Amino acid sequence: MIQKKTIPTLIVLGSGGHTTEMFRLLSGTDMNVYKPRYYTIASTDKMSKKKMDEFEQNTLEDMNVSFINRSRHVGQSYFSSVFTTLWAFFTVIPLVYRIKPKLILVNGPGTCIPIVIATLLLSIFFLIDRPKIVFVESICRVESLSLTGKILQYLPVHILVQWPQLSKLYPKTQYIGRLV
Repeated sequence: MIQKKTIPTLIVLGSGGHTTEMFRLLSGTDMNVYKPRYYTIASTDKMSKKKMDEFEQNTLEDMNVSFINRSRHVGQSYFSSVFTTLWAFFTVIPLVYRIKPKLILVNGPGTCIPIVIATLLLSIFFLIDRPKIVFVESICRVESLSLTGKILQYLPVHILVQWPQLSKLYPKTQYIGRLV
């Protein structure tokens, strides 16, 4: 019997609608290919952990979860978020190095920024192979990219949008139609 090649995948979950959209996206994938799955969840986000447990209830042996520091809390000033983002960045470096993902899936929470930057830096220094990083912009972003999307457009990240007008406004994005 020929075994399918698997892809170690790091999935960043965000609070609220970001987690719902991520699981809608994942429900259309072959979970036997994208494994092991490494979920990262902000340490204060209990709802995403619950949704992950429900989604992964039959495949617990193929997944792992890590809790990470938030880059920015709701209502936190942009100035102070620079420091919390730096702290989050330094705490995720060992996580990314240990996992060595081949694919990183993100969809909007600011929590993904330190992970993406840590991954790119580790690959620049040849400590890990550079994975494919895919950012799927939220379906609710119709007229402009989110702050995360605006930041990631300057990095080597595949940015997928669900509205055609966004790909016209932001040439580094790719329109893929409605996913979630």
